[in-house]
Amino acid sequence: MTEKESTSVIDQVEEEKETERGLPWCVILYNDDVHTFDEVILQVQKATGVSLRTAFEITLEAHTMGRAVCFKGSLKDCERVAGILRQIQLHVEIEQYFE
Repeated sequence: MTEKESTSVIDQVEEEKETERGLPWCVILYNDDVHTFDEVILQVQKATGVSLRTAFEITLEAHTMGRAVCFKGSLKDCERVAGILRQIQLHVEIEQYFE
C-alpha cells in the first residue's frame, strides 16, 4: 500500500466515524444564470419544504453571494434534497456543516 492509498483509507475511516457521530451535513446551492428566480424558488420549496419566503431568501443569497446553504440535516436527507434540486440541473454540493 502506497502512502497515498494509506492516507485515502485513513480519510475514509475518519469520514465514516464523523458520519456515525451524526455530524450535520448541508446542501449548498450555487448561483445559476440559466434558470429563472421562480424556477429556483419552486424547486427549493419542493426539495426542502420551506415557505415561499424562505425559498426566496435562499435563492436571493445564492444569487448575490454565489452560494447559499439551502438545507441542513443527515447525509441521507441531504442526498435526497440535492437529488430533487438536480432534477432541473441546479448546481449543488453536499458538505459537512460547521457552525
